[in-house]
Amino acid sequence: MREVDPHRRVPRTDALLADPALAAAAATLGRDRVKAAIVSAQARARRGELTPDQVRDAALAGLPGRTPRPVLNATGVVLHTNLGRAPLAPSAVDALVAAAGHTDVELDLRTGRRARRGREALDALAAAVPGAGAVHVVNNGAAALVLAATALAAGREIVVSRGELVEIGDGFRLPDLLASTGARLREVGTTNRTTRADYEAAIGERTGFVLKVHPSNFVVTGFTSAVPVAELATLGVPVVADIGSGLLAPNPLLPAEPDAATTLRAGAHLVTASGDKLLGGPQAGLLLGDADLVQRLRRHPLARALRVDKLTLAALAATLYAPSTPTRDALHADPARLRERLERLRGRLGEDGCKAEVVPSVAVVGGGGAPGVELDSWALSLPERYAEPLRTGDPAILGRVLHGRLLLDLRAVPEAADDRVRTAVLSVGD
Repeated sequence: MREVDPHRRVPRTDALLADPALAAAAATLGRDRVKAAIVSAQARARRGELTPDQVRDAALAGLPGRTPRPVLNATGVVLHTNLGRAPLAPSAVDALVAAAGHTDVELDLRTGRRARRGREALDALAAAVPGAGAVHVVNNGAAALVLAATALAAGREIVVSRGELVEIGDGFRLPDLLASTGARLREVGTTNRTTRADYEAAIGERTGFVLKVHPSNFVVTGFTSAVPVAELATLGVPVVADIGSGLLAPNPLLPAEPDAATTLRAGAHLVTASGDKLLGGPQAGLLLGDADLVQRLRRHPLARALRVDKLTLAALAATLYAPSTPTRDALHADPARLRERLERLRGRLGEDGCKAEVVPSVAVVGGGGAPGVELDSWALSLPERYAEPLRTGDPAILGRVLHGRLLLDLRAVPEAADDRVRTAVLSVGD
């Protein structure tokens, strides 16, 4: 019997495009991208690298996965920078979806005329910090500081303590960031001690402002001194305070963490902060302070380049109005309830033959916030070999490896996801 040419057994393109899985992929990725993956798989089959029966699966495997991939944060780091810091509240997610279409972001529907851009988010921010004379929002915390430095100190001097010239992440350093604006840094004091007299000696006609920076991700202890905002405010020049973490009001859980309301009451003329840390919202840079200063920043040409989009404004407004956020819930989670939750999960895993332990854990704030603060917590302890398959599975679950064990601290994982965690753990097997 004559043998069939193997090339003729390779599935046709139109037949593969009609396959339900590939057709579904075409609906989200586009027909051209799916067809290209099919053609590539067919070529591999013709070269003998695949059998004809493997072409469909190879085409599916050649398609880009969902990006970004959702991850369950079981690290015990509430604001994990590599995981995008703050997860949004459900109401903020709904606001993002609504804002994806046409919105009234810069239009007054009542009059049909142009309106202040993002007024709802700005009004919500002003209401959250009544002590601010005015507020403005840019696209991240570093941008807020860059706008302030450019508008208030380009060609002039910024007086700042040497102990506050921090590296803010990914190799970016505060001195380089500020110098890029055309301002000159006037460093005062030493790494561990700076006094009022140091600032007084440096302030002169060329001073644009005094900068106070919260170290955020480190703590200096021992023989130290620093000058509080209240004292700096008496020096006769504007004081800009970068509080970093986005805490708008005092939080008893984080007594050493500066907040916007208290910092403004202490006399700061301008406060800058991030929106995606302790506030629990989207990435944004918050500017709060004297009305004249904020207006000057808002009308600076650079403000246009740093403008936030309608999605950020919608999510920020919803975050500010929300009764709580996932970040707030995770920070204030009751350790006793966390333990009960993990014991239930351990029991259910045990019923299916998976041995796990519930062990004490120490969680942290993360995201450059509240350095040194430890949160009592609990974790599910599994063999270390579970780490990679859970991290690369669906859902992706990221824990932390300690002393040869994988710890899954569920403080920042929604309780509604516990069944998914259980299924994922069981899928790893023995």
